[in-house]
Amino acid sequence: MERGDPKSMENQGSPDMPAKYLVTGDSISKGVIYDEVKNKYVLLEDNYVSLLQNRLKGAVRNTARFGNTLMKGVANLRKDVMKDKPNIVLIEYGGNDCDFNWNEIANNPEGEHRPKTDFNLFEKMLTEAVQFLKNQQITPVLMSLPPLNADSYFKWVSRNNPDAEKNILKWLGSVTKIYWWQERYNSTILKVSELTKTKFIDVRGAFLEHPDFTQFLCSDGIHPNQAGHQIISDKVLEFIRMHYGHLLRDHGGLTAK
Repeated sequence: MERGDPKSMENQGSPDMPAKYLVTGDSISKGVIYDEVKNKYVLLEDNYVSLLQNRLKGAVRNTARFGNTLMKGVANLRKDVMKDKPNIVLIEYGGNDCDFNWNEIANNPEGEHRPKTDFNLFEKMLTEAVQFLKNQQITPVLMSLPPLNADSYFKWVSRNNPDAEKNILKWLGSVTKIYWWQERYNSTILKVSELTKTKFIDVRGAFLEHPDFTQFLCSDGIHPNQAGHQIISDKVLEFIRMHYGHLLRDHGGLTAK
């Protein structure tokens, strides 16, 4: 589902003058995946942004950064927007914002621990980012979060250390709370979309259409793998074709090659 005022996309290019796109987000939009062979994070060449660039008219500038939170991203977004003057900005945040310092939790499960971005602050900043872009006559498009694999992510952050697992679980209460907490931030993205009449692309729904969506995630339980990036690309292209087909180089199938 995508919400928004149809008039809000008037400034998004034409057949004679291709639109300029800017992607702002975290490691997912950067194209970071976990390489199981090399046992480290690497950049996926055919990430969803690269796949989109091959299908869209006009240039796509990817400003996403590994580890980005919304607070970090918005500061850079304002500078990038004033410099590049894009027509459309794709906004992908939340995965790092809802995250905790798991080492601190493992060392002190009785303490009070806060996410990297406070829940209410996330909503406020996302709303302000959307309004800033609209005030600049730029079209913002929000993206929902891919679902995470709570079991894999729990093992990842506890580094398979029995003591860390015990302490983190003591603080959490249950592993499923990891999924629930991330879902709260995802719901906030949809809330901001509704309140500001801003369109959103339901990336989460695209993953959840598959009974076992975990096959599209890396072993860390949170980063989409190559097949996951294909799902994101297909969903974005479906959204564009449905609403703004003139932005595409062709009007063929949905799958990016």
